[in-house]
Amino acid sequence: MTANPFKRWLPVLALLLSAAAPACAQDATPVWPPKTVHVVVPFGPGSTPDIIARVVADGLAQKYPDSKFVVENRPGASGNLATDLVAKAAPDGSTVGVSIGGPLATNTLLFAKLPYDPKTDIAPVTQLVTQPSVLAVSNELGVASVAELVALLKANPGKYNFASIGNGSLSHLAMEAIAIKAGAKLVHVPYTSSPQAITAVIRNDAQMACLPAISVTPQAQAGKVKMLAVSTPRRSPFLPDVPTLKESGIDVEADAWNGLIAPGGTPKRIVDRINADVVAIVRVPAARAKLATQLMEAVGSSPEQFRAQIDGEIARWAPVIEAAGVKVN
Repeated sequence: MTANPFKRWLPVLALLLSAAAPACAQDATPVWPPKTVHVVVPFGPGSTPDIIARVVADGLAQKYPDSKFVVENRPGASGNLATDLVAKAAPDGSTVGVSIGGPLATNTLLFAKLPYDPKTDIAPVTQLVTQPSVLAVSNELGVASVAELVALLKANPGKYNFASIGNGSLSHLAMEAIAIKAGAKLVHVPYTSSPQAITAVIRNDAQMACLPAISVTPQAQAGKVKMLAVSTPRRSPFLPDVPTLKESGIDVEADAWNGLIAPGGTPKRIVDRINADVVAIVRVPAARAKLATQLMEAVGSSPEQFRAQIDGEIARWAPVIEAAGVKVN
């Protein structure tokens, strides 16, 4: 009986097929973008995250005209609702979200329980922007610098109020940190929005606040409040004459950043592709100019850098939250 001449090649073929299997499995990973991509926003239309999300969605739509990019506003629960929606979505690139420091970092310290774990259920894609907050004071307070403010607060413990945009918000935590570093005692008065908080300062219902720059600068330019310092690590290019808190002797940083996230478990290949596309979009001059109208500076970091940013926020605010006894629920 004649031997089958192909028999001796069977082991080699089996080896080749085995080696090709991982590559085939990798090729089976969904491509980016799918036909429809949902960009989830944790606040309503016109909010800072909404503005950023639409810049990103418009840029992606121009690059991928065969796909549809839908911005979905899902406000509620201090940003947790939208972030949870992203966390529980299919990890295939069809859902991404714009999020902020609260639901990704400080809410893990403020809430007894979250419906998601930011460390495992969220895949950081990129930090999109940095946005300064401004320490603003009432004209009736009669101070023109952080040093003068600190001296006044120390001499009058518990006499003055500060406004915020809600319990546990960055505006709340930043003022608690300033008070701790200054060795001062302040009374917290929460409001529901930046316009309400800055109006309280204008009326001297609250004597100070640390709020997003975009809500403060028009009032300062109109002479209704005084800007003493910005909260970012370096001076804002939009407010070059306003010193940082650290320059002013108060070692506090409070960066109101926004970032892009995907569901945990999204393949690295997809995360890296989204990152490359979105970073390119926010660095386009037209996009940078649009963000600048809101006093936001484009960043565009790597996923690893963004994860480090989130971890750094938790480390920064944990001692402040503990020392001030801040809790949301």
